[in-house]
Amino acid sequence: MSALTAGRWRQALLLAGVLGIAANLRPAITSVSPVLAAIGSALGLGGVGLAVLATIPIGCFALLAPASLPLQRRLGLEPAVLLILVMLSGGLLLRLIDAAPALYLGTAIAGSAIAMANVLVPAIVKRDFPDRVGLVTGLYITTLYIAAATAAGVSVPLMRASALGWRAALGFWAIPALGGVFLWLPQVRHGVGRFPLTTRGGGFARMIRNPLAWAVTMFMGLQSLGYYGVLSWLPSILHSIGIAPGRAGLMLSISTIVALPSTLITPLLAVRGRDQRGLMVAVTGFTLIGYAGLTVVPGLAPWVWIVIIGLGQGAMFPLAMTLIVLRAGGPMEAMALSAFAQTIGYAVSVIGPLGMGVLHTMSGVWWPSMAFLTATLIPTFAFGLRAARPETLTLDAMRATV
Repeated sequence: MSALTAGRWRQALLLAGVLGIAANLRPAITSVSPVLAAIGSALGLGGVGLAVLATIPIGCFALLAPASLPLQRRLGLEPAVLLILVMLSGGLLLRLIDAAPALYLGTAIAGSAIAMANVLVPAIVKRDFPDRVGLVTGLYITTLYIAAATAAGVSVPLMRASALGWRAALGFWAIPALGGVFLWLPQVRHGVGRFPLTTRGGGFARMIRNPLAWAVTMFMGLQSLGYYGVLSWLPSILHSIGIAPGRAGLMLSISTIVALPSTLITPLLAVRGRDQRGLMVAVTGFTLIGYAGLTVVPGLAPWVWIVIIGLGQGAMFPLAMTLIVLRAGGPMEAMALSAFAQTIGYAVSVIGPLGMGVLHTMSGVWWPSMAFLTATLIPTFAFGLRAARPETLTLDAMRATV
């Protein structure tokens, strides 16, 4: 085998490994909301307990994202990712135990693993696919959404088909997670010859003083606030207007499936030019229509609103991930900015599912929760416009440069 052929084979194998990671970053979360009622009934969890369960992964995203930086410095990028995938598999297997502590602990372990993987993937894209950032990011996010939609759509059937009930719906996803482990194993050996990302400490702290880093971070957080708010409570909102739980879970799945064109096309559009402000206007405007419809007239055309929300949110997340890569001056900056954006951003996003749950508990209806979600698009748009300007940041200068 020639050196050129071997290089292409290794690149294809790396891409498969990256997509294997993507396939395991959402099922641990999207498999939960369609079976929340069954979990609450089986374990005696009330509204607050279920809201906490829905919020645990996002809290882990905020708390554990920075841990990926010292882990990567100590082990190297490829071994760190392998350890994270093993950790994810263990957390999902733990959720097979019929006990609330195991459910919460397994969810926390899985959420922690996902948090660290979220940070490291943009660095891999920036380092190993510098000329294909849009394509690889689009494929990565599309794979992520397909897996998320699949998990949401089959959770109720899995629960009904197994004597394990809700545990089958959650624990099943350990199988593809273990598959991701084996798919990534070759990278531990191949990674020896790649450019190492052994950055010195302090990159995360230096982001705090950079306005561009804050703009990217707040856009990341506020769009995630909306995504996880919808992800956690859409089946319950639809059930409140007379839609059966199984059908509501299917509709959540479909809202993710219809997002697939947006997830693939948005990064490709974003990298065509240095300025993404026009794309930002279109993406946030479309999402606003869906949120407003589900707030004001949820029962009039629920399929329409969830399709519009799916398309809008399906563009916002890949745009946020692409902006992390585009605004970073290099792979080390991409990793530091990714850690900062996801730590602060996901801390902000916790307000989504938790705030919607509290507002519903206080009012007994869902429109205040959706009105709150709609209002958050105002700062989302403002920070997004700033993040979409054609600038980059570097760790050496730690200032935005045109």
